[in-house]
Amino acid sequence: MIRFDRRLFGKLAAMSAAGFALPEGKSVAAMAGPKGAAAASSDRGFPQGFVWGSATASYQVEGAVHEGGRGVSIWDTFSHTPGKTFQGETGDVATDSYHRFPEDIALMKAMGLKACRFSIAWPRIFPEGTGQPNQKGIDHYRIFVEALREAGIEPYCTLYHWDLPQALEDKGGWQSKATAQAFAEYAGYTAGKLGDVVKNWMTMNEMSSFIEIGYGSGRHAPGLTLSKQKLAQARHHAVLGHGLAVSAIRASAGKGAKVGSAESVRPIVPAFNSAEHVAAAKKAFVEENAPYLTVMHTGRYTDHYLQKLGADAPVFTAEELKAIAAPLDFQGINIYTAEQVRAADNALGYAIIPKPKGYPTMASDWLTIGPGALYWVPKLAAETMGIKEIYITENGCSADDVVASDGEVYDTDRVMFLEAYLTQLQRGVSEGVPVRGYFLWSLLDNYEWADGYSKRFGITYVDFKTQKRIPKLSSKFYGSVIGRNGL
Repeated sequence: MIRFDRRLFGKLAAMSAAGFALPEGKSVAAMAGPKGAAAASSDRGFPQGFVWGSATASYQVEGAVHEGGRGVSIWDTFSHTPGKTFQGETGDVATDSYHRFPEDIALMKAMGLKACRFSIAWPRIFPEGTGQPNQKGIDHYRIFVEALREAGIEPYCTLYHWDLPQALEDKGGWQSKATAQAFAEYAGYTAGKLGDVVKNWMTMNEMSSFIEIGYGSGRHAPGLTLSKQKLAQARHHAVLGHGLAVSAIRASAGKGAKVGSAESVRPIVPAFNSAEHVAAAKKAFVEENAPYLTVMHTGRYTDHYLQKLGADAPVFTAEELKAIAAPLDFQGINIYTAEQVRAADNALGYAIIPKPKGYPTMASDWLTIGPGALYWVPKLAAETMGIKEIYITENGCSADDVVASDGEVYDTDRVMFLEAYLTQLQRGVSEGVPVRGYFLWSLLDNYEWADGYSKRFGITYVDFKTQKRIPKLSSKFYGSVIGRNGL
């Protein structure tokens, strides 16, 4: 039997660190024997100070749609329109977090969360979108943020997570440049009122989702199916609103404020790790994200994007492009799935590979499993656009969760999903990809937009009839990751 001498192992490690050669080129782990090898291979940690958080959105959790002076949003209108959501379900109550946020903060603290990403409901601050602000709205969010801070949890605020005031939609919504200007005014006002307690700001969540699904396919609020030209113009107004808001936040949030956004990018992944496919993936990442992330970080729409639209291309000015590209302190990226790309002999130099029939998914049929996206997407964003600080602002999955006979929720499928994705994130961070934090979607089962309450994304089970919260197995898993700062 070989004895494992820890003193010898420590001495060998010190020699190796100092540059001394080990016999016959052997590693410290190899010299230490099986136990040493196990110790070395288990080092899957994250850097000191890595931010571990969770994420929610106002309409999906708050409820209390008629309280505190809140105005009507497009999601109130859409969800109350017959046939638009699963079984006609609405966010009128959701998880009642407007009233129950102390309980939710207690869940975060018990899990060891370091940060909370939440969104402010625009209609709570400006019930009509513009005009007279609602002090009760500001007061509510101040109380919430101060409670987070008291619990040792850093607030990360998103100013727009899809609940556009209905009054603005009645005037054209994101089809109108006036909405972009109104958003900047709302963002600047709110940052000025809360800048002493919130230092991390995100302008919008997933422009590519609320425009393409809300104004393109019509599956989400406001439920429109615009022409190609009108849709392209709405895209432009969204990114313009983002850029104008960046400047407004900087002017009013105070010293130490950091500004970014949370965007759902095309999650490009090379077919496999070869030089030709990686080169193709870089081209694809820039081109496939042309209307949103690319123009935000380069200040221009790609030639191919404009040529493809032709006469339907958006109308814009050089001044607007400059505003859109206002420098950011960080970029949030929401990642769920992956899209494999191969090198191709065509004008673009790449082709997206269609998903094979039977590709594995989680409970939502759109959520195909692609852990490699958490390695490749931040890497491609950093390398192609020079982004120096990245946060994974959403990552998680739906699952068919049930409460077991012992009162627990054993969502082993979600644990599998999270461990696979976080392993790939750790791989990237260990190689120097500049990801500074991770926000798991979502803290709670909540109102899942057009899917109503039929899909559960939370690491905390919510009984929507009683509002009882039950931390799932995945909550305990995530708490263990946070506790050891790694896997």
